[in-house]
Amino acid sequence: MNAVLSAPPACISETGTWCAQVYSVTHNEWLAASAGWLLTKPLKIVLILVIAFLVRYLTKRLIDRVTTLPASGSGGKIPTLLRPLRERAPDMLGTAVTERRRQRAKTIGSVLKSGSTFLIYGLAFILVLGELGIDLAPIIASAGIVGVALGFGAQNLVKDFLSGMFMMIEDQYGVGDVVDIGEATGTVEAVGLRITTLRDLKGTVWYVRNGEVLRVGNSSQGFAYAVVDVPLSYSADVDRATEVLSGAATKAVESDALSANVLEPPELLGVEQVTPEGIVLRLTVKVRPGKQWAVQRKLRGQLLGALEEAGFEPPLGRLLSSMQDKQSGAQRS
Repeated sequence: MNAVLSAPPACISETGTWCAQVYSVTHNEWLAASAGWLLTKPLKIVLILVIAFLVRYLTKRLIDRVTTLPASGSGGKIPTLLRPLRERAPDMLGTAVTERRRQRAKTIGSVLKSGSTFLIYGLAFILVLGELGIDLAPIIASAGIVGVALGFGAQNLVKDFLSGMFMMIEDQYGVGDVVDIGEATGTVEAVGLRITTLRDLKGTVWYVRNGEVLRVGNSSQGFAYAVVDVPLSYSADVDRATEVLSGAATKAVESDALSANVLEPPELLGVEQVTPEGIVLRLTVKVRPGKQWAVQRKLRGQLLGALEEAGFEPPLGRLLSSMQDKQSGAQRS
């Protein structure tokens, strides 16, 4: 019995193995038999971790390379990652386009980094457990159950991230766009995977969860229409008013203040409404995106001034004058 227990391990006779080499150096049978655990396993584990670290480092460098704009001279350039994706950034944003592209590429890049880190280190962890001889089936089953539980518990967070990711890829809106997303309307200041930040006309900053955005109205894509409604009194000559408005609108859009933002000549659509107060004529002008409000304000002032110079009275002019006559007569009596 003692002879059987004291018998040297058979691996010491296998030339080229760690067992034989350790035995030839130490002449210790236990160390020779444990050479696989003491040397082979640790070296394999270290090799797996080193390879995982190098792959993660190279992947991170590659992602940074395709998602980063150069610090200088980046005007008009697009990060490599965004070139295959559709971009709806309007030209009128100017320098804001660079910030829009930078944030979009940075956000998508952060997702790619997180995903690659999870995949690479997760695979390395599984390989290390395999080298240690641990049964992976129960661990994988437990991870699946935990993943399902976390999915149910954090479904709103997952919804926000998925919505933000699709919004980034499709470029539904970005930094500098004027958007209407339901409860909030304003200019987008920052876009993230979970939160969109925008500022309204009153200066209030709104933080909107991407998963709660059911519809988006973007006023900064492609082109826009400046719509101007001009009121007239019932006694006004509509045909003559149309001529006056057409001439004034054409002259206005050719001025230096508006010509840069106008894409097509103005179009007078005619009578838009007939109200108890008077008649409303509508005029539209195709303009650059985001400039419709400035063009509307400028046109409205010039058109009303042109009507006044042509002798047209405002819709409530006679009513107000009659009310003033009554008030003055009452005061005299």
